[in-house]
Amino acid sequence: MNPLFSSDKKPVTLYRNSISGHCHRVQLMLALLDIPVQFIDLDMANGAHKAATFLALSPLGKVPAIDDNGVILADSNAICVYLIKTYGDGYHWLPETPLEAAEVQRWLSIAAGELAYGPCAVRLVKVFGVDLDYENAKAITEQLFSMMELHLEQKPYLVSNAISFADVAVYSYVAHVPEGGVSLEPYTAIRSWLKRVEAHPRFVPMTKSPLPESA
Repeated sequence: MNPLFSSDKKPVTLYRNSISGHCHRVQLMLALLDIPVQFIDLDMANGAHKAATFLALSPLGKVPAIDDNGVILADSNAICVYLIKTYGDGYHWLPETPLEAAEVQRWLSIAAGELAYGPCAVRLVKVFGVDLDYENAKAITEQLFSMMELHLEQKPYLVSNAISFADVAVYSYVAHVPEGGVSLEPYTAIRSWLKRVEAHPRFVPMTKSPLPESA
């Protein structure tokens, strides 16, 4: 267990949907930081994320949200920053040199932009049946992956030679994009990067969608 996490504290409670990439982003960060966690899987199909009790934790009714012994936070990136700043275990999750700090921020912007409108969106269409412009989302995905492929041909991780929060923020939706009908086969460098992230000794995978990849 993370030595900065007091033994007299309760595990962090993570409210989630187990096949949400945003939720896995937080689950993965908790695991990499070796923080005890208990999961509450919301029945979102029946509106559990809109119940008053959950809205008190996440006013926009979105997962993930955490309760860290009374510290309540929503939004996956905000949660991860909080966890790193509170329980960071010596890894360079949020580098502070001007250039590397800027690079992390760049990838967080991509995670909220192209990643959300591309890899996340194609999966929303195929897995969750959300009414989005699939062809546009696929085009955004392919443009993003072309950029990432060139970038990752030059370095092992998104920011430097070591894993950082940038890799955690981007990993989940890239790894599971085949569930959205987009193949990773053409992207050798991206697939190598995914394997490097997965090789971390505390890596935990995201639950795979119950639907076939061709759905």
